[in-house]
Amino acid sequence: MLVIALVAVALVSMVSDRRALMAGGRELPWGAGAILDLAVPVQKLIAMPAGIVRDAWRHYLDLVGVQEENERLRARLARLAEDNLQLQEALVASGRLQQIAEMRDDFEIPMLPSELVGGDVSPWFRSVSFDRGLGDGVRSGMPVISEDGLVGLVTAVSQRASRTMLLLDRQSAVDGTVQRSRARGIVRGRGSDELEFEFVVRGGDVRVGDIVITSGLGGVYPKGLRIGQVTAVSDPGARLLQTATVAPAVDFGRLEQVFVMLRRGPTMELLYEAGEPGVTADAASPKPAS
Repeated sequence: MLVIALVAVALVSMVSDRRALMAGGRELPWGAGAILDLAVPVQKLIAMPAGIVRDAWRHYLDLVGVQEENERLRARLARLAEDNLQLQEALVASGRLQQIAEMRDDFEIPMLPSELVGGDVSPWFRSVSFDRGLGDGVRSGMPVISEDGLVGLVTAVSQRASRTMLLLDRQSAVDGTVQRSRARGIVRGRGSDELEFEFVVRGGDVRVGDIVITSGLGGVYPKGLRIGQVTAVSDPGARLLQTATVAPAVDFGRLEQVFVMLRRGPTMELLYEAGEPGVTADAASPKPAS
């Protein structure tokens, strides 16, 4: 009977609403109004769980979409970062190659690029190893440079690798010239990150800030390679020789790539030629001039 009563009330309300609509609209009587006022909160209460579930599901799907988009953006950002890094390396490499090309034109000596693969762990020696050897045309006694200046000298080679004594080594000695005054002297390694420039006091015009380059004398290094810059000049006192401190042009702590100059000087040629395979003592000895 309750169901029949509710159906009857609903039918009466529908008929009244229909008549009111056809008549142009009117206010509902108190009974119909009370039913409508009661039905609205009941309908809201019934629809609330469905709305909560619908909103939660929608937000969950949105979160899933945001997470997927976030992962895609992260992957794209990683790719862009990698591309940017490779581009920077390419720019650095192109700058180095341009400088080396200019140096090659200046010295007219073929140069072989090489990558650093290791360093000497001994505190008494300053040397590094590179990934080029006999199979690439590298021989002991060949100078090694970078785009900044002189690095050192190849002292040992295998088929696929070579070892280079750095300028910093205590056994290293280079005949150098001050670019400004043309004062000559010997640049020696101290075993530290600085070099020592030893020159004769008389006529030795050396000042802080002067650039020291290879003189080309001695038959080891070609002329004009940058060695470093004078940072301090000692007081000679009564001594005949004076010394100056030189900061190397090459940052050996950041050394990665070098270039081997594929030509030995006359001194190195005489020193190493006799001991190399396939070279006889007669061939190694100098011939009289005709």
